Amino acid sequence: MASRQTSQWEFEGLFGGQPSPANPVESANKPIDEAVSPRSPAPAKPPPTWTVQGLTRQIASLLEDRFQSVRVSGEISNFRLQGSGHCYFTLKDQHAQLSCVLFRGERVSFRDQLAQGVRLILTGDISLYAPRGQYQLIVRAVELDGVGSLQLAFEAMKAKLKAEGLFDAARKRRPCPYPETVGLVTSASGAALKDVLHVFGRRHPGLKLILAPCRVQGQGAAAEIARALGMLNQWHASCPPGKGLDLILMTRGGGSLEDLWAFNEEQVARAIAASQLPVISAVGHEIDFTISDFVADIRAATPSAAAELISEGAVRASQRLHELAQRMGLLFNARMDRSRQYLNQLGRRLDQRHPKRVLEGHAQHLDQCQQALNDAMELALEKRRHRMQALGHVMRTLHPARQIQRNHQQMCHLASRWQHGLKQQWQQMLDQWRHLGATLHLLGPIQTLARGYSITTDSRTGKVLRSVQEIPSIGRITTQLADGTFEATPGQIQSETNPK
Repeated sequence: MASRQTSQWEFEGLFGGQPSPANPVESANKPIDEAVSPRSPAPAKPPPTWTVQGLTRQIASLLEDRFQSVRVSGEISNFRLQGSGHCYFTLKDQHAQLSCVLFRGERVSFRDQLAQGVRLILTGDISLYAPRGQYQLIVRAVELDGVGSLQLAFEAMKAKLKAEGLFDAARKRRPCPYPETVGLVTSASGAALKDVLHVFGRRHPGLKLILAPCRVQGQGAAAEIARALGMLNQWHASCPPGKGLDLILMTRGGGSLEDLWAFNEEQVARAIAASQLPVISAVGHEIDFTISDFVADIRAATPSAAAELISEGAVRASQRLHELAQRMGLLFNARMDRSRQYLNQLGRRLDQRHPKRVLEGHAQHLDQCQQALNDAMELALEKRRHRMQALGHVMRTLHPARQIQRNHQQMCHLASRWQHGLKQQWQQMLDQWRHLGATLHLLGPIQTLARGYSITTDSRTGKVLRSVQEIPSIGRITTQLADGTFEATPGQIQSETNPK
């Protein structure tokens, strides 16, 4: 009996669980007594317990192995451009949404078209961001989801110019079979220029090239291409006969219809038709066709094919060298294919442990930490702002002018109290002084003398005589009464000592 094929969504075997029964209905229909019978086998051991990190790694491995280089179309929402240059957004449709991240180092087209509400076709790898447990799309390429409208515009322009005769074979010229000087209309930094220079260096090193650099993609590119064609024709017209250009090669590398749209513009087609020199158009790959290819005198499949067509005469002149170079090229390409296959095998083996994946995860975590730091700084600044407002209110309350005003009022109040207290103290001292004066007046010698007493002193020494024994035997004594004084001699005084 053939074994049952396991579905890609049955994870029991991967995560250490028990396999599902071959027939779930048959298992569910077993009798209850059979299930609980002692003869039933012992219950299976429970599956092992995973850590969150280990389970997340297993899920990430499944997603990254299963969904590589997927293309998803939808509409952009929640677009966020971090200061680090990484873009975070959500790709959604009517029923679901998918988190996406475009890292700064990815070289993709239409990066400037990423905005809210734009419909895109994204190519990338599904990955799991472990810190959040959320799967996301790591964007590797961006395409505009509007090719149908561009195709209609292409067909309309093609029909218009064909009706005017710009595609007629009668007006097209054959280029010089042995050109010496060729004008180039392409981007100075594009891969097409490198391919053309490589082919010319290999097949026709003596060819002289005049480059008219211009943009070959984006807004304004068509005007620059038409201007470059006009400049080469003007330079050719200003040169002496035989010293100018032999033909013009207009080229760029492959891309989507949006990338090649500058060569479908009407002004480029009319500039090619107005050129005095034969124009070779080599835009894109073999399957790419533009309006410029139909108007030009010759259309080449690729930039390298155009360079080979221009250098065909020189190659025929050195056929032997060409055969050797072709053989070397075949050997080199075969070696490159083998090396590429070997590198692809190594790349698939190392893809999951590639340092870029680790750096991308760290970069996303760093963006989140930066966002959290910005939020914390804003919260701290807001708290400081409220604190400053409160301190400002306190400072206005404790302003020196208000403090001085309060101190002035307090000083005025204290001065008033001091003056009042001083007046009261002065009045009390004045009353006390008057009382003491009256007391002294009553107790003074004048009042004593007025009551009939007298004071006798020695006229010579002025000593107050308190006893008759102190009366000098010679000299004079002075006696003071209430209304005057008189003098006497001791002989004139009859003294009598009071008995003790």
